[in-house]
Formats: sequence, C-alpha cells, structure tokens
Amino acid sequence: MKNIFLIIVLLCSSYLMAQEMVTPVKEVVTPPEVVKFAFEKGYPNKKPFWSMEYVGDDNDEIRYEAKFNLTTKTKALAVYDNSGNLKAFEKQIPLTELPQKAQTYLKTNYPANAIREIAIITDYKNKITYEVGIKKEGKFYDVVFDKNGGFDVIIQKD
Repeated sequence: MKNIFLIIVLLCSSYLMAQEMVTPVKEVVTPPEVVKFAFEKGYPNKKPFWSMEYVGDDNDEIRYEAKFNLTTKTKALAVYDNSGNLKAFEKQIPLTELPQKAQTYLKTNYPANAIREIAIITDYKNKITYEVGIKKEGKFYDVVFDKNGGFDVIIQKD
C-alpha cells in the first residue's frame, strides 16, 4: 500500500514540475541599460513597471514593456526591442477621442458596458491604430480600428 501511495505522489509531483517548466509569456524584469536609457530619454521623470515578453514566430525575440502613468489619469505602455528601439507606444484615451466611425461601429455592435479600455497605438513605422477592449460572454477581445476609425479585426485575448 505504501508503494502505491509513493508512486501516486511521484507521478503527481512530476506532473506539477512539468507544469512549472512552462515559460511564462511575460516576466517582471530589469531591462538592459540601453533599453532603460531609451525609455528615460523619451519619457523623463516617469517611473515604469517593466516586463518582458517573447515574440516572433518561434518566441525567439525579446520585447521589453514599460507600463507607466503619462499623466495622473492617463496610462501608457512603451515597447522596446533588445537594442532599445521603440517598437510601439500605446496610450489610453477616452471614447470621445476615438474616431466617429469607430464610435458608431461600437454603438451598433456592443452595449456600452462591454467596453473595458480604449487605446491609441503608434508603431515604429508611425502607423496609428485604435484598440478597444471588449468583454463579451465572459471572454475578452480587442477590436482594432485603423487611423480613420474603420474596423480592421477582432482578436480574442487570453
């Protein structure tokens, strides 16, 4: 009986250890100096909360994300590559700053209480998009609009 119990315990613990070995997508980190310098140059006197994310086809590229308060009411996110190059900047905005075309789309397709967050995103090529976080049927989605407010895509988030 002791041997059976021992085998069960070993199997359960090996299963749990295997679960531990899965690398998380985001980690809290201290970025390289070149990344910190780039952030401080672009956003002086801001205190970021840093995390790291693996991206790319094989999750072989590192991105450093700095979350910070742009103003007392506005949150922002700056994303850098390993060399300190700004890859994207995301800033929260109110619904009124969303293009009218996007506002109309949202009012037509979602109830007002489904909207969780709205952001304007500028990538490293200065391409502007808008992302609206929607909660629908217990799941979270990003509804993406182009710079003119035209619907682009909806992406389910984890």
